[in-house]
Amino acid sequence: MIDGDFSKGIAFINGTYVPIEEARIPLLDWGFLRSDANQDTISVWKGVVFRLDDHLARFKRNIARLHMSGEFDEVARRKIVIECVRKTGFRDAYVQIIMTRGVPPAGVRDPRQCANQFYVFCVPYIWVATPEQQRQGLHLFVSGIQRVPSTSVDPTIKHYHWLDFEMGLFEAYDHGAETVVLSDAEGNVTEGPGFNIFAVIDGKLITPGQGVLDGMTRRTVFELCAETNLEYVAAPLPAHRLREAAEVFLSTTAGGLIPITRIDGRPVADGTPGPVTWRLRDLYWKKREAGWHGTPIEYDQVPSS
Repeated sequence: MIDGDFSKGIAFINGTYVPIEEARIPLLDWGFLRSDANQDTISVWKGVVFRLDDHLARFKRNIARLHMSGEFDEVARRKIVIECVRKTGFRDAYVQIIMTRGVPPAGVRDPRQCANQFYVFCVPYIWVATPEQQRQGLHLFVSGIQRVPSTSVDPTIKHYHWLDFEMGLFEAYDHGAETVVLSDAEGNVTEGPGFNIFAVIDGKLITPGQGVLDGMTRRTVFELCAETNLEYVAAPLPAHRLREAAEVFLSTTAGGLIPITRIDGRPVADGTPGPVTWRLRDLYWKKREAGWHGTPIEYDQVPSS
């Protein structure tokens, strides 16, 4: 097969690499019809894939929990991810691996009879905040909308149940904010659309311990805290304590650590990103650029971006 034009991105579908704009999945795939799918999002920076094996291990764990398997094993999935990045030539990229339930035989409602499908796409790196927002910090809205409870859907499975996030975002925009964090039934904050949240309170870093994804960047923050002797804890974080914090930031594959400087229209402390946020953020990117937790890509040609 002759490679297509992957300058805008690439997808792996049905065993074939196709340009991202040509990527399609079947309308009857339960991944679409029922949000019956699992995904993991992986970043590439300066030609190095970050925590590739950790992402693949989490993906393997979660598809097992969902009673999915698919045609490709972990070794094959790893090769496909690397090949997607290599074929695009992207040095900075955003990669998502996906397993859907697939399409059942006609008239069948038994999920065990679906053929699970493995998909990958790779596009240029995506940021959740503009450069200016990263310097100044984001305005966060604390929504009363509850995140899907963990008693219903395990939040450590990276799923596509995002209607609560989407409605929360509309609420945030209506209040002049740029992003949102949802709550639980006890009034504790949980997570936002694609990110975990952290707060510096009484000199300690606190992040919600339950009802949230075990984010890969969140895990990385824990490692940075241990390296810099910063005390941290994963514990309930009431909304009122978040609003009173000395510093707040979010962690995400799509941008690393991003400061939050306003919550519900009011400044966090003096309204500027704090020293703990800057220190951890700078260390995160310095270590990434040095190849920390990295898998280098062997490119065949000059990258397209």
